[in-house]
Amino acid sequence: MSEPIIHPLLTGSAGQVGSVLADLLSQRFPRAVCATRVELDITDHDRLNAEVERLQPNVIVNCAAMTDVDGCEREPERAFRVNRDGSRALARAASSVGARIIHMSTDFVFDGSQQSPYDEEVIPRPLSVYGRSKWDGEQAVMQEVDDHVIVRTSWVFGGQGPGFVNAVLARGRDGRPLQVVTDQIGGPTLRDDLAEAVLRLVEIPYRGIIHFANAGHCSRHEFAQQILREAGISVPVEPIATVPVAGQARRPACSVLDTSRYRRLTGAGVRHWKEALREYLDAR
Repeated sequence: MSEPIIHPLLTGSAGQVGSVLADLLSQRFPRAVCATRVELDITDHDRLNAEVERLQPNVIVNCAAMTDVDGCEREPERAFRVNRDGSRALARAASSVGARIIHMSTDFVFDGSQQSPYDEEVIPRPLSVYGRSKWDGEQAVMQEVDDHVIVRTSWVFGGQGPGFVNAVLARGRDGRPLQVVTDQIGGPTLRDDLAEAVLRLVEIPYRGIIHFANAGHCSRHEFAQQILREAGISVPVEPIATVPVAGQARRPACSVLDTSRYRRLTGAGVRHWKEALREYLDAR
């Protein structure tokens, strides 16, 4: 018996990860539909239902989200409308056509108090509006669709938009010293590697939660030092402690993800974040 033909629908295709995944899905699956927020807004439930009914995908990959962590603190209603309610609406639409759903999530669902890497069985305890809205979105997807995959990742970098790597590079190239926290620990993840991981998961009949990040972990301070070192920029990087700021989201102190389930499931290696960072900077 031949394998079923996959007809994927991707939401959030103009985003940091979605833009890379759109290229991969389009190359792999001739009938892939990759939609930006303008083309398919997950908060416009009536149009969403109509489009999913019209397109009849059998796999939906949801990269649509509000990912501005501090912006979520300022606009909590919008954060929950997108990350929770929009995800629920998409999952219901998926269920209505019998589609599987792969939903992107984050290490920010954890509170960061655990000193060892978080595996998929740890119960989330988010600290921020962003983390709570994403955790609520995960639960909504799991409630609406039996055939679901929740992909949690961390510290994603890549692309030309705002982000930690590009901010460090910009400041370093201006010759300005940096102050970077040493008490936030996590796993940097190149968006290209994450997109390839999701592509593998599209073709694997797995249900449940899975964690993906590049191998290794570091503090924000160590990450900044490595960025500048690889870019050949020499400016002081002062280590500092996190200081709460009114209006800004609380970050988990240690949100390293255990990726052993992903490696067992796919049989794929996960390269170290330093190697991924070097490739990204060389390409720039």
